[in-house]
Amino acid sequence: MHRHALLGKLRRYRPGDDGEYRMYLTLLRFVETEPECFERSLQIGHVTGSAWIVNPGGNRALLTHHRKLDRWLQLGGHADGNPDILAVALREAREESGLPEIRPVSEDVFDLDIHPIPARGTEPRHLHYDVRFLLEADDAAPLVISNESKALAWVDLAQIGCYSTDASITRMTAKTLARRR
Repeated sequence: MHRHALLGKLRRYRPGDDGEYRMYLTLLRFVETEPECFERSLQIGHVTGSAWIVNPGGNRALLTHHRKLDRWLQLGGHADGNPDILAVALREAREESGLPEIRPVSEDVFDLDIHPIPARGTEPRHLHYDVRFLLEADDAAPLVISNESKALAWVDLAQIGCYSTDASITRMTAKTLARRR
């Protein structure tokens, strides 16, 4: 079954709070019951892979100012049929940052989120069932802004709130800080 690897990762994952736990149950059910969950053509929603990229010191995270959504977010994108969501997160991280050297801190799920994507053109409003991985890259390496971004920035974790107050960004920041203790 092409969903087996992701289901294994999800079943081992432990959400950080009650809100994430509710999303976890919904995401797990979606992957269990929707055979086409990795396909962008599934108009109700689809699994996406995201990269929470930190520097080696773990005190900065790389954010993108997303062109379509006009918000500062983690890097990531569509699986386009690929059930290896860690590979999706790594691919998207490299494409959207230009960083050639990005490595997983762990192959385990770091965070997850379900969020609505507004209708655009012929594409209806839908959900992204987003699975996030903790990755690491050199914050001194040059960045290359893709056409999906307005800007890229390495942001001190203490300053993340100046860029985004999104609950999932706040949650990933808190998880990163907790790992440093």
